[in-house]
Amino acid sequence: MSVHVRRIYETPEPEDGVRVLVDRLWPRGMSKEEAHVDEWPKGLTPSNELRRWFHDGGSYEEFTRRYEAELAAPEAAGLLDGLRESAHKGPVTLLTASRTPERSHATVVARLLSE
Repeated sequence: MSVHVRRIYETPEPEDGVRVLVDRLWPRGMSKEEAHVDEWPKGLTPSNELRRWFHDGGSYEEFTRRYEAELAAPEAAGLLDGLRESAHKGPVTLLTASRTPERSHATVVARLLSE
């Protein structure tokens, strides 16, 4: 299984496989043609409340715990299962506009897909 996390502003690569935007909002300054997004499952993104809490100074560890709880809800769990199936078939690249993708919700999703 091959799951990667990349910033959406990086140039698409052939080895990206299925490109999945995991942000709730479309990235600023990025056209749909430039992004080459195959899927945009908004139900998999952190809630607005959790996102605001984290950006207002919440700890990454607590954010991860709360986000994992949100991902256990039926809609999000179903979307996560669908991505896991895609990852078993070929590479999946999770895309985010976050400046620090290694400490973002995308990394949480990548870890859960790899379990």
